[in-house]
Amino acid sequence: MRVDVYTPLLLSLLLPAVSPVIGRRMAPALAARVLTAAAVLTAAATTWSLVLLATALVGSAPSVVAEAHEDGHRLVDPVPEGIGIAACAALAVVAWRVHRAVRAERATRRALRRLAQGHPADTELIVAASPVPQAFAIPGRPGRILVTSAMLGALEPAERRVLLAHERAHLAHRHGALVTAVALAAAADPLLAPTRRAVAFLVERWADEQAAEAVGDRGATARALARAALTAGRARAACALRFADRAVTRRIAALQTAPPPHLWTAALAVLALGALSTLCAADATNDLLTPLTSLLL
Repeated sequence: MRVDVYTPLLLSLLLPAVSPVIGRRMAPALAARVLTAAAVLTAAATTWSLVLLATALVGSAPSVVAEAHEDGHRLVDPVPEGIGIAACAALAVVAWRVHRAVRAERATRRALRRLAQGHPADTELIVAASPVPQAFAIPGRPGRILVTSAMLGALEPAERRVLLAHERAHLAHRHGALVTAVALAAAADPLLAPTRRAVAFLVERWADEQAAEAVGDRGATARALARAALTAGRARAACALRFADRAVTRRIAALQTAPPPHLWTAALAVLALGALSTLCAADATNDLLTPLTSLLL
């Protein structure tokens, strides 16, 4: 347990380091999926490692140690008291951060559902009369797309098709679920914040690629992005899912080149990082529970 229990914490540093590279060089659909999966596994393993470190304090209690020695049991490698106490404090912070993230996610979903209220169930597109240029997908069953009149007025007909295809991609591929999963992982493990940002960017790139494929013109998709960004910049507003975010230079540049490759070997390597965290946490669990179970029996 002495080494395994700390390995997920170390891997929490490695995954964010490789996330930007994966995001730049791998197809966004694959990259978003593997980074989200690895982040969730790493966050779960890291949190469980903190639980193990905190639990190890019980095994270090004088009464437990004395009983183990009397019965001839071997205890797990000792954890310094300071580390155990720090793990308890870290767990309290993790619980608070995850609770706050869950509340924020619920509030966002309630606000989005309110925007869709009052419209027929078979209505996909909701046009809101507003001078603020916005466009975003509203997840749910059915999913909706909300676009303001200002945004529609700023785009040419071909660019409107790009916008709708972009938002439909968010709904079809459940990008909101991916973003939520990696956001909760980053709440549990703050070291994963760069991975959360990478996934948030990748789902936009993913939707861009889907829109380009749907309209059959990467150049038109890039022009639609540029026009939406300029319109939102003048209005000092940004879209919820960043279709009109001003930081779209990288996305526009990507659309002016060939689609990136899938790089399955790199994807498996990223997944292996998350799996390794889980395996180390499991091994540390076995090292801790075996002697404690012997004492209880």
